[in-house]
Amino acid sequence: MLAITALTACNADDDKKNNNNNNEIVSGVVQEPVESVIYSKVTFVPAGSYVHGGFKESAAEITAFHPATQRVFVVNAQNKKADVLHLKNIHNPTLVTSLDVSDIGSTVNSVAVHGDIVALAVQANVKTDKGYVVLYDAKTLARISSIEVGALPDMLTFTPDGKTLLVANEGEPDDQYQIDPEGSVSIINLTDVNRPIVMTATFDAYNSQKQSLIDSGVRIFGQKADGTMSSVAEDLEPEYITVAEDGKTAYVSLQENNAIAFIDIASATVTSIKALGAKDHSKIGNELDVSNKDGGINITTWPVMGMYMPDAIDTYSIGKKNYIVTANEGDAREWGSFNEEISIKDIKVDGSKYNTLACHGFDCVNDKALGKLAFSSVMGDANKQGVYGTLYSFGARSFSIWDADNMSAPIYDSGSLMEKYVADKYPKNFNASNDKNDFDNRSNNKGIEPEGIVIGRVGAQTIAFVGLERISSIMAFDVTDPLNVKLLGEINTRSFDDAKLAAAKKGTAAANADGDLGPEGLTFISKADSPSGKPLLLVGFEVSGTSRVFELDFTTS
Repeated sequence: MLAITALTACNADDDKKNNNNNNEIVSGVVQEPVESVIYSKVTFVPAGSYVHGGFKESAAEITAFHPATQRVFVVNAQNKKADVLHLKNIHNPTLVTSLDVSDIGSTVNSVAVHGDIVALAVQANVKTDKGYVVLYDAKTLARISSIEVGALPDMLTFTPDGKTLLVANEGEPDDQYQIDPEGSVSIINLTDVNRPIVMTATFDAYNSQKQSLIDSGVRIFGQKADGTMSSVAEDLEPEYITVAEDGKTAYVSLQENNAIAFIDIASATVTSIKALGAKDHSKIGNELDVSNKDGGINITTWPVMGMYMPDAIDTYSIGKKNYIVTANEGDAREWGSFNEEISIKDIKVDGSKYNTLACHGFDCVNDKALGKLAFSSVMGDANKQGVYGTLYSFGARSFSIWDADNMSAPIYDSGSLMEKYVADKYPKNFNASNDKNDFDNRSNNKGIEPEGIVIGRVGAQTIAFVGLERISSIMAFDVTDPLNVKLLGEINTRSFDDAKLAAAKKGTAAANADGDLGPEGLTFISKADSPSGKPLLLVGFEVSGTSRVFELDFTTS
């Protein structure tokens, strides 16, 4: 159907049409009318792919695109490189070279591109030491500069104007949990890329507010091997950053802490930390399958609270209102001898809440009920008397949209939609893992596990693309109206062939012999920037070690 004509220039619309005879002047600025259809469906058309390495070697993770050279930059983490692919022919990506940072540090964790600058996040050889951001010229691939940042720099992103680069310094503990570096966000002024200026947004100011943060729902509970409790700044672990369209505010996911930090970019100040809470899986619409031992697909209500704990996040705006979209993966804390995961079999629970009625005729500890699901040991025992009145599981098996002005609850959550979709489309491989084709394999452990998310604009519409880490699907949703979200389409390139998967694992076949496995990073390429003239989605698949190009066909039916 035809859409109404919009008179705006604030979005980078792919379907903008020039109409020099019908331009209007709004506030002294010539605005071109944007005429587009409202798309109700997207078809993902697999184009080319490139295999970066062996099976389950983290050879392809995060992707970024440089329109001027039609190059893709792909994090090849374990090889300490970023591979550079040429994408002039989307059906045949070819390797140009690799950017090697082994002289600077260890693993490459992320990549971002803006203008003609490529930025790599590189952790130190000792991951608890300060890491680096390395800048390259996207055209010549010459190294420009290296910048010291915080410990374990992970995701990085540019502000919309490209003048500032932000880096999430995750600050994970060492494997023995003896050292817990502070988490922080480095804010790098790139006015002169040869002499970048670094400011750091720290969480030190919140060390004295530890109990109030805990009371608000922020998960702060780190304990080092010697028994010392981590400070707030040590315990908070920035995972992913997205920047508001006006370039003033950054939103940072603190995954293990189940929170979002707000940062004023100009002053490099953390202005607030918002706890995300949990969704109630006992309510209709929030159902899930909790067991890999029940012999079937059993998506139903359970007396469990699912913590959102997002990995990737993104943002978009409608007028002056900012929305944050989150991929609610979930992640337990496990370092050294500390492991917060517990089983209902190992604890005492409130029998008035966890009984056969609530667990559909089963004793709740039964493996066909809650007996195989992992819960957090640090939440749910409100009185600290050893009896859990609420059980909190990891992840929400969904994606959510949050109003940045009110983070008390999401204004939209996909609920059980994605898990039900997978059950209907892939019944023989429901909740398979990304390295196993077994039916029901991940039902007891975060299910489909949404991990990656990216926003793209097509015509007048805002589209959220969500990567499901385990089943390895990519789904697209129209989020233009955050109160009226619509599923547009899904793609999965797996063949679910056990022989092919076994050969990929052994190395007797290509790592993607059974398809693209384990989507990690997603990059949307607009029609205007696309080598093919159609919108594209680039996906780095961590387990199969592949970069895959999908051409996107949007239609009205």
